Amino acid sequence: MNRRVIHPPLADLGKLRQGLTAGEQKVLELFNRHLPVSWEIYIQPHLNGLRPDFVLLNPQGGIAVFEVKDWNLSAMRYFTQKDRWGHTGLWAEKDGKEFCIQASNPITKVNLYKKEIFDLYCPRLQQRAGWAAITAGVIFPFAQADQAKELLAPFLKATQDDRYARYQPISGIDEIAAGDLEAILPEANRSGSRLMAEGLAEDLRGWLVEPDFSSTQRTPLVLDRNQRSLADTRTDTGYRRIKGPAGSGKSLVLAARAARLANEGKSVLVATFNITLWHYLRDLIVRELDAPSRLKNIQFTHFHLWCKHVCYDVGWEHRYDELWKSVGSDDQREDVLNVTLPRLAEEAVEHPGAKRYDAILVDEGQDYRPLWWNVLRKACDPDGEMLLVADATQDVYGTARAWTDDVMKGAGFSGGRWAQLSVSYRLPPDAMSLARDFAENFLPQEAIDLPEPEQGSLDLYPCHLRWVQCGSEEAEKVCSDEILSLMRQTGKANLANSDITMLASDMKSGAEVVARLSEYRVRAVDTFGDDHRRRKMGFYMGDARIKATTLHSFKGWESRLLVVYVTEAAHEQSLALIYAGLTRLKRSQEGSWLTVVCSAPQLHDYGRTFPDHFAVTDNVPSRIQK
Repeated sequence: MNRRVIHPPLADLGKLRQGLTAGEQKVLELFNRHLPVSWEIYIQPHLNGLRPDFVLLNPQGGIAVFEVKDWNLSAMRYFTQKDRWGHTGLWAEKDGKEFCIQASNPITKVNLYKKEIFDLYCPRLQQRAGWAAITAGVIFPFAQADQAKELLAPFLKATQDDRYARYQPISGIDEIAAGDLEAILPEANRSGSRLMAEGLAEDLRGWLVEPDFSSTQRTPLVLDRNQRSLADTRTDTGYRRIKGPAGSGKSLVLAARAARLANEGKSVLVATFNITLWHYLRDLIVRELDAPSRLKNIQFTHFHLWCKHVCYDVGWEHRYDELWKSVGSDDQREDVLNVTLPRLAEEAVEHPGAKRYDAILVDEGQDYRPLWWNVLRKACDPDGEMLLVADATQDVYGTARAWTDDVMKGAGFSGGRWAQLSVSYRLPPDAMSLARDFAENFLPQEAIDLPEPEQGSLDLYPCHLRWVQCGSEEAEKVCSDEILSLMRQTGKANLANSDITMLASDMKSGAEVVARLSEYRVRAVDTFGDDHRRRKMGFYMGDARIKATTLHSFKGWESRLLVVYVTEAAHEQSLALIYAGLTRLKRSQEGSWLTVVCSAPQLHDYGRTFPDHFAVTDNVPSRIQK
């Protein structure tokens, strides 16, 4: 017996970050009860930056996209009027105040969804009459259909030919109550179509299937006995340091500890080096909180932002601003960031008006300078907690060597050893082996901390490992082509196009790839450009687009569909960055994919150790498949 495809599964709907409205719940129940089982139901799918309420897909019947509005059209006055440019917009009036709601116009929204499905996500529909394969409907579960049609009539006339009226149905409370599927989706009972086929459905599924990240986000954190002990306890002094290789769960422990403290009502400062890591840690922490409201007990920052805030908190904004007035060269800027600003913050934190925390937790601690840590310590209550987690193997700024034993003693760690995490729970075994080989061949042996495999993990986590060696002239094209080829893996194995992540050695090369992807109408959320700090604030795995950022900014994160774009491997820090990139692959019993596109000749021989090696030499490709 065939079972209906529903994404995400019904059992997970209560855990969605954005829950269903009452109207959306009614519509879902109607679709599930009355639609033929051949119709697949996708709820709030990620559609390359768009989020329709429902997309329905039937490989033999067609495609339907719906916007659901819980509006009570009698609760206030809804109307249309023209702006000063002559464009008609949707407006409302309540308590004597008029306001524009055109941004929520359901006709505008579904027409955009339909157009982009037709233009971008089902490109093979671009044949004669292919437009008719897509229904774009609007449903008002708490309003009369006639009332809704009268309100929206100006937008229907402006955007649609009468021949296609059946493909833009508007239904309301009566149709929902009666289960009138013919009115809601006239194409519902179609058993065959000359416009649709399974291949066309496959084109779309990669954009509809819920991303791996979203489903993971609904599950509690899984910690082993050692990790859980570190997360649930504190030392006698309140100071703890944890080290471990990539994927060993350092961030998991930090997140679980932060959540436990927040659940107890304590104030927590989570400090990172990269802004982008905030989103990742926040997403981990919320999985352990007793209630979402507990998140208010946690503040996320990076060190220099905290310095700014503590200066402003005590009224020293002028002293803070004065620091930057004499900065002209890069060396002067580095001196302010590394020494002068921390010293000012150290002075400010002693002020009675400075904020104190019950706990300060620092992730990616190898990127912090000892001075920074010691300044942060002064913001912690005397009976509070300080946690430092680090991996010296990922020393991409050359700061890890500063953490000598003597420095550690002066940093509050009076004795004892680091708490050690050794087993990598992130990397598939085959990818781990290649990452270990890279570290042993290219990184300083005295600094490396190599991941150990989990007992019994062999053969449980298949991965596809590909290396493409090319020249710098064609690297941008090769990288964008490899990203596009990964789209063939989506729509199955719980993978979506928005799971694809590209990590570049630098912003310039990354921006070139993103620009090329845009020529194929593939959108990416990226952190490149002059406003990269602002972009980092908007970079998170739950975004519906393909992800693109630098190797620096993705430290601590993970992905099942990963493209690492290497343009430089000439010095120690760039090699540490590449190692960090290789260790971002997330294992899954349903498979993971890692592709390295490399234009650095120093790594050509290492690339040949990958199971799938592809070399582009003088524009003549040669492939080695092991």
